[in-house]
Amino acid sequence: MTRKLIISVSAFLILASITSAQNYLSHLHASQNDPIFTTYAAAISRSQFTINEGYQFVWYDPQRGLDFVNERAGNIGLIFKTDDHTVYRLDQYYKKPVITASYSDLVKFYYYPFKDMRIEETFLVYSSKIAIREVKITNESPFEKNISVLPFAQSNAGSYSDIELLPDKDGFTFHHKEFPDGWMNDHNIPFVENLKDVFMLSQPFKSWGTFNVFEKDRDTSQSIFINRIKKGNLFNPVDKIEAKIISAQDEFVIAGGKSSTIRLVKGTEADSINNFDLFENRCQEALKLDLNNFLKEDEAAYSRIPQLKINNSDYQALYWNAFSLLRQCIMPPEGKCSYNYYIFSREPKWGWGYGGQVFHESLSMLAYVYMNPLSAENSQRVFIERQHPDGYINYRTGPYLDETIPTNGQLTTSAPWFNWENWEIYNVSHDKKFLAEAYESGKKFFDFWLKNRDSNHDGLCEWGGNAVLECVRDAYVAIWDEVGDPENFDAVDLNMMLVKEAKSLSKMAKELGHEEESKFYLENAEKRTELINKYMWDPETKFYYQINKNDRSFTFPEGMSEGLLSEDSHKKKNDLKRKEIIAFLALWSGVASKEQAAALVKHLTDPKEFWRKYGVPSLSAGDPYYNPIGYWNGPVWVPWNYLVFRGLIDYGYKKEAKELAEKVLDNVGYQLKTNHWFWEFYSADDHEAGWHKTYIWTGIIARMLIDMEKIN
Repeated sequence: MTRKLIISVSAFLILASITSAQNYLSHLHASQNDPIFTTYAAAISRSQFTINEGYQFVWYDPQRGLDFVNERAGNIGLIFKTDDHTVYRLDQYYKKPVITASYSDLVKFYYYPFKDMRIEETFLVYSSKIAIREVKITNESPFEKNISVLPFAQSNAGSYSDIELLPDKDGFTFHHKEFPDGWMNDHNIPFVENLKDVFMLSQPFKSWGTFNVFEKDRDTSQSIFINRIKKGNLFNPVDKIEAKIISAQDEFVIAGGKSSTIRLVKGTEADSINNFDLFENRCQEALKLDLNNFLKEDEAAYSRIPQLKINNSDYQALYWNAFSLLRQCIMPPEGKCSYNYYIFSREPKWGWGYGGQVFHESLSMLAYVYMNPLSAENSQRVFIERQHPDGYINYRTGPYLDETIPTNGQLTTSAPWFNWENWEIYNVSHDKKFLAEAYESGKKFFDFWLKNRDSNHDGLCEWGGNAVLECVRDAYVAIWDEVGDPENFDAVDLNMMLVKEAKSLSKMAKELGHEEESKFYLENAEKRTELINKYMWDPETKFYYQINKNDRSFTFPEGMSEGLLSEDSHKKKNDLKRKEIIAFLALWSGVASKEQAAALVKHLTDPKEFWRKYGVPSLSAGDPYYNPIGYWNGPVWVPWNYLVFRGLIDYGYKKEAKELAEKVLDNVGYQLKTNHWFWEFYSADDHEAGWHKTYIWTGIIARMLIDMEKIN
């Protein structure tokens, strides 16, 4: 099968029409208090799955140095020294860093470790295995000055071992280990544990050394290091030298108004490679690359993104940086994937986020499509090419994974956003070929749900397989934890999703000229809508809830409504009446009548329930199980808030939609200002976030901003 790879436009094809406004991320003047995403990983054309090193730039913590950090492979750092002064920590700098350009794989910045000594840096994650750090030192005084630069590699786990100087190059090699987590082991995800590293400089260095900790000079309180070794001293191979930190030292004498430049390269390869010399040569070639070409390549890749007219500098920064998050997570065809696919996070690399795609994370493609329509389509084609004959699609689909999770005789799939995602992508790409492919696959997937998730044939579906995973809300759900497992209920969220899937198929069929099929899917949506409103809408509380699939009541287990359980039972009548965010999918799916929508919006905009300071929580704040920074029992999940936001727009509640967007943007922006990460979820009530960082699906915030501008 032909593999389809989305490659960035080469520098020489850059069009003169790319304006400075389009190159927003090339014209920054960002301090550590600005909302800038500062995690970097290689562009898709130079990425691979197995050894895939990204780096977070730590430029905001006064007690740390300006290091590029990889949680598994270690840090790349710098120390500066003059005759009487050593600078490493940010609080020791004369002037703190300012970022002037930042893309998904590259950052440019400047700072002053000492007065009149300006440092300009460019950091590029050139490939999944090679990173480049270029350091230009300018003496802005009229007098000659001496400065020493000490680039170092620092391990974050264990020690580097087998350290050796390169005999014919300016650098050294060493080894480190990385270990897969339990999820990777359980799912047989390819992983290289034994790695060999290259640390190479662009010019001869005066000396080098190893040490295990930064020590303090008691008189000056400056960081220094020990165990320096002259360059000519080679270790005896039998010594097996180990150290946490390895550093070289270069000394510069710079005349007034003049500059000197040093470049360093950090490379990581499998220790088992047959000819490591070839990798060393690639690292040496990286010392000579023109980094401006990669900046131009990035500018071209971002040039299609629509420009916002919103007059809010924080929103503008959030918008462009969200696309960096999205682009960074896209990987080239590999293994079983004939098309580009995404992972949840490049750095840090955590197990279940590294196996492949899931429909709920694919909601992020609704934003990414504005950057690269074909690449967003190809991500969806990853699902299509792996679809089973009966329409089933894996729970998770990746280059080395088909995760089906058989449970109770059923394979587990993922929540059905597939057809809606494809329709939304088509509305941006206008690619009829993709629409036709997606429609044929989507019909089969929809049919799978109807045949396999309505066990009692009552016209309403329940979650199946490993239902807790299939429903997305996989931990700390009030109903699952305190009432019963999801397979016991006709699911209000699932059935509203299926309404939206049927409506999307109807629109796709009509666009493709299949009028009868379009009517069929529209009728299906209407019938399901009737059943949802008949059984899942509670006229007393004016809210939608799960129902017992056997007796269609709001009580579980069956028979409670007839008083068949003892009075001292912990089970309660109407125990399924727990107000969760899923009820508001009635706005997104169009299930609610005008009157029902008005009632839902009253609940939504009640501060004691869902209208919290930083967005709509997954569970009403009035519920005793509520925790604003828990998991599915309170936090703000940005994609779900986006669905509520879209529903408000569709029902004409534009003021409320805008206010909701602003609530969400506030906390996402705050986190991007303070720790420069996008998070898995955010607190509804405080400036907090959790559990996983650099999480792809929060990139949908860019789509929220695009849609928000349309309602202004």
